[in-house]
Amino acid sequence: MYYFGVPVSHSPVPPVVQLLADPVRWRLMQELAWGDQRVRELVIALGQPQSLVSYHLRRLRAGGLVTARRSSFDARDTYYSLDLDGCSRALAAAAAALHPGFALPLATAVGSEAGRGTRRVLFVCTGNSARSPMAEALLRHRAGARVQAASAGIRPKPVHPKAAAVMRDRYRIDIGRHRPTHVEAIAGQRFDFVISLCDKARETCPEFPSRPRRVHWSVPDPAGEGGQAGYPAFERTAAELDTRIRFLLPALQGLELR
Repeated sequence: MYYFGVPVSHSPVPPVVQLLADPVRWRLMQELAWGDQRVRELVIALGQPQSLVSYHLRRLRAGGLVTARRSSFDARDTYYSLDLDGCSRALAAAAAALHPGFALPLATAVGSEAGRGTRRVLFVCTGNSARSPMAEALLRHRAGARVQAASAGIRPKPVHPKAAAVMRDRYRIDIGRHRPTHVEAIAGQRFDFVISLCDKARETCPEFPSRPRRVHWSVPDPAGEGGQAGYPAFERTAAELDTRIRFLLPALQGLELR
């Protein structure tokens, strides 16, 4: 068969399309696209039995679209996350299999349309010493003036030197002068997104009167127990945060501000 003089081959339906054709799996992907969740939260969101939700999560994990990570706050809990880069590659390949013109690059910057206002994003972790200042700096670096990024902790302590080193070496960003902030000190400020980066912070983060969208990213503490983890652990954390932030930017672009 030819369209506009170009031969068209009939390739099989891509596995990602077959996976996402199921309405329950599609709903799970929609829920996890905004942040990491536990099974019981997904059960409530979908209104489906836990056994069914768990079955479809296993299928999504087997397909390389979803990952699982034990909670650092309560090891009996598991947080499920989208594999953002894996999903992007699989969906791009499926789109390209349909038509090469559909393989569009991921948006990597917040739009500059007039009148949209400045987005305000707060990252929260336990100590405000590694994950949240790294995320704050990466978002500011990627989004520029269209986003005001901030970070805070529930038990603030000085910036970890390995976090500062990774940001300097890998991204040419200086966070060494970051001043740790207690989340209660800024709880009265307006934010559009509040993103918790550790499981403990999620459970203890205060409410904000501006009623921001609450998102959870279950990112392990790169310092580990005892704070003796090596430089590569901080590199992995920075890379994960950078990936998540790249995928956050289009969501910020579409956010309706109050």
